[in-house]
Amino acid sequence: MDRELKRTEKAELMGLLFLHGMAMASWFVPLSSVLDAAGMGAIKSMAFAATAIAALLSPLFFGAMADRSALPATVLRWVSVATAIMVLWIAWGVDLKWNTWFVLCLIQVQSLFLVPTSSLAGSIVLFRLMNSKDQYGSIRALGTIGWMAGCWTTSLLGFDTSPKAFYLSGVLWLIVAAYTLVLQRYSYASPSRKHVSLRERFGLDALSLLRNHDHRVVFMTSTLVAIPFAAFYPFTPLHLSDLGFERLSAWMSLGQVSEVVAMIAIGGILARWRLKWTIMAGLVFGLMRYGLYAINIRVPVLIGLGLHGFAFTFTYISTQIYLAKRVEAEWQSRAQALLSLLSGGIGNLTGYLITGAWMQFCRTSNGVQWTEYWLGLATIVLLVLIYFSIGYRGKS
Repeated sequence: MDRELKRTEKAELMGLLFLHGMAMASWFVPLSSVLDAAGMGAIKSMAFAATAIAALLSPLFFGAMADRSALPATVLRWVSVATAIMVLWIAWGVDLKWNTWFVLCLIQVQSLFLVPTSSLAGSIVLFRLMNSKDQYGSIRALGTIGWMAGCWTTSLLGFDTSPKAFYLSGVLWLIVAAYTLVLQRYSYASPSRKHVSLRERFGLDALSLLRNHDHRVVFMTSTLVAIPFAAFYPFTPLHLSDLGFERLSAWMSLGQVSEVVAMIAIGGILARWRLKWTIMAGLVFGLMRYGLYAINIRVPVLIGLGLHGFAFTFTYISTQIYLAKRVEAEWQSRAQALLSLLSGGIGNLTGYLITGAWMQFCRTSNGVQWTEYWLGLATIVLLVLIYFSIGYRGKS
């Protein structure tokens, strides 16, 4: 197969990530405010945790299916359809004020289908790229731009606190499913075997990737750093509010703007730097971000907020590129799914619990001691940085 990327194919891959980002944003961004407006605020934290729980269960199963039994684009199509059906069902339930806990059950089931879509879309794009170091960043930037477009569309339509946001998301997921039809011609599937063990069907054989020393260090780094990084979205808005900021969503978008810049720049950076130094740079940016937060003054906090895109891109996108370069093609979907399980599942879920408990510890009668809070998380980032710098060897 000729893997040279043509201009039309690059546009098609960008279109996939744009639509995927837009569908994701139209669900996640208004989720909290829609549940509050419907009187279901009691399940907010559990609704967000549902994605972390789902990341422990479903990505490896669907990743293994995409590697062995079906084209990745086909698997993505059907999980997108299932996500759309569940989102529309949830929208209907919220609209009609169904039992709150039944709605939470629907959200958990929906998350089982939604979570694998990111690793599936990423593996489709990365497999097609001949030089992922140079090409992936600019293409992946369209995912972030799509996320921003989803936010703007939801707000412009006035759906921020309405179940109509979920109806919009359901329609967008159906569009993603339809769009996968144009990707069929350059997706791949490994030859199917007659005898596949239960362990292989559920993708658990992907754990064998951890036998490789560098793979293990990279996966562990992504998992461990996800713990302190999990505090960014839940607690940055609260910190901004304590500092007197209004229009918090607009200020938070600074992180997305820097994310787009970092993704466009990462191709040139990886052409000059080893992947090890790029991932370390992401960890350093994450350390600087929380260090600036700890100053607890408006300008340094905004500068730290602007570093989010560099911390995320240089750490996680570089890790995806590492897997694309160092893992065999027939393992690509499972490798990306394992990253989703370890980082988005174990790392995020542990991070929500630890950073939330640390928040309660740092809360006094005078409010949150933000300097103490962010310095504690910065210490964890520093330890992860030391672990990666010592543990990762790289190709000679």
